[in-house]
Amino acid sequence: MGDVEPIRQAGAGSLPASPQAAPAPAATPRVTFTRAELDRILDLYGRMVAAGEWRDYAIDFLKDKAVFSIFRRSLDVPLYRIEKDPKLARRQGAYSVVSQTGLILKRGHELPRVLAVLEKPLRAIG
Repeated sequence: MGDVEPIRQAGAGSLPASPQAAPAPAATPRVTFTRAELDRILDLYGRMVAAGEWRDYAIDFLKDKAVFSIFRRSLDVPLYRIEKDPKLARRQGAYSVVSQTGLILKRGHELPRVLAVLEKPLRAIG
C-alpha cells in the first residue's frame, strides 16, 4: 500500500487551488483619448463654458470608440459629441463632431481641424 500515488486531475498544478490564485478575466480593451487630445478638447470646452455656451460634459470610453459629449444643461441630450473611432482612421479620419440630431458636422484625421467647426468666430465690437 505504500506504492499508491494520489490521483491528480488534469491541469491541476502542485499548488492547492484557491479563489485568489484564479487568473483574472482579461479586461476588454477600450478606446480612449490621449492626454494631448483631452487637453485640446478641454481647452475648447473651458473657453465655451466661460462664454456661457456650454455647461456640462460626459466622457465615455467604449470598446470601439471614445466619446466626449457636450451639454448646454445637465439634463439635456448632448449638443455635440466629439468621437474618436480608430476603425475609421485610414478612411475618413478617426475624429468626428456629431450634432444633436446625429448629423456629422466635421470628420478628419487631425483633432484641431475637426474641433475648428465648434470654435466661435470673433465678433467685432462696434
